[in-house]
Amino acid sequence: MPRNRNTGTLWLVVHDVSTTPPVLAAELALAWADIQRHHPELPDLAAPESLIGESSSACGAELSFERLLHEAVHGIAAARGVRDTSRAGRYHNRRFLAIAEELGLEHSDEPHPSSGFSLVVMKPETRKRYRPTIERLQRALRAHSAATATDTSRTFRGPAARHGSSGGGVRVKAVCDCGRNVRVVPSVLAQAPIMCGACGQPFRIPEAVAVG
Repeated sequence: MPRNRNTGTLWLVVHDVSTTPPVLAAELALAWADIQRHHPELPDLAAPESLIGESSSACGAELSFERLLHEAVHGIAAARGVRDTSRAGRYHNRRFLAIAEELGLEHSDEPHPSSGFSLVVMKPETRKRYRPTIERLQRALRAHSAATATDTSRTFRGPAARHGSSGGGVRVKAVCDCGRNVRVVPSVLAQAPIMCGACGQPFRIPEAVAVG
């Protein structure tokens, strides 16, 4: 059962796979927490909702556990103050590769001319380590894909779909009562609450900024 690493409070998680974006986001958060269990310096994932529908040619277009590990490499690099990319985040350098190897990823080929070592893949032992988490996330992703393909009222359009590029849209500061803050696209926050991992309260955009 997940535990708040700052307060020690246990979080009750109901294991019921749903096709709704908030529950899929919760599954992503649980998978991220499993990575944190093996790599405690990895920062919290502030906005798992933003990954749903998001695509990036540099980091991998398909949302999967492997993509989540890739994002975790960037998270650890940021925590260490390591510059792991260049060319506006497209080229993944050898510092990225070194951290990726720590997380159980590998890149056997020469670096790509434009994306560098971006296309890392899981080693067999990594896939074995995370097998239950991988299988659970895959079920949630399949269910979500099936629902959004047949029920347009449930389609969650991420920033890439709304703005035509990865990470598009203007991000603003959202805050919580304990003083932490994240940068989010307002329309992403409007889809579902983003909960603070420290105090358990939702992030909110100050009233001076309109949500739209």
